[in-house]
Amino acid sequence: MKRRIITTGDGSKTIQIEDWNEQYHSKHGAVQEAYHVFIEHGLRLFNNRSITILEVGFGTGLNALITLLEAAKQQLTVDYIGVEAFPVSVDEISALDYCRQLGADNVEASFNKMHSSNWEEEVAITPDFSLLKQKKNFRQIDEENLVDLVYFDAFGARVQPDLWTEEIFSIMHNALKQEGVLVTYAAKGSVRRAMQAVGFTVERLPGPPGKREMLRAIKM
Repeated sequence: MKRRIITTGDGSKTIQIEDWNEQYHSKHGAVQEAYHVFIEHGLRLFNNRSITILEVGFGTGLNALITLLEAAKQQLTVDYIGVEAFPVSVDEISALDYCRQLGADNVEASFNKMHSSNWEEEVAITPDFSLLKQKKNFRQIDEENLVDLVYFDAFGARVQPDLWTEEIFSIMHNALKQEGVLVTYAAKGSVRRAMQAVGFTVERLPGPPGKREMLRAIKM
């Protein structure tokens, strides 16, 4: 499918899949959305501890990059698992220029290491941040009672409704520890009901720019 780099509302870039009219991040602001959904309503629930994060849709690595930056501020040690079936190319990563956008040139080497590291191999990106990239379909996720926080960042239900079902959210529920948290930009009623059907307690929260609401689910 045809892909191109576009500039979003906050000046940061993302990848658009033209055939779907779908972006990897919000066209209203890629960085703003990532911080609002995954950091403000996810990572900031955890402080001064070691946590395991599962990202469903590793994509451009933006969420991993901002997690690396914010985890240092929160004194977190992070084991990060990024699942992606269709990795982004090196040329696309370079064109997105996220480290400059974030004013974080000091971690550019770490960001490049994230993308150059081997799949299926856990790598120490920094002393306090390890990354395990898994190249596979989301249905193949088999972690059980391991994860503290899930970043659910799959393509939207409009274009990939099969990724927003009870089957998928049951896999997420199994992966999480008790009282583990899942955050996503989505807010559709069908998504919320699928989460609730597999045992999550779900709350609606204010959404990022361009979206009225988002969802946060807790395994109780």
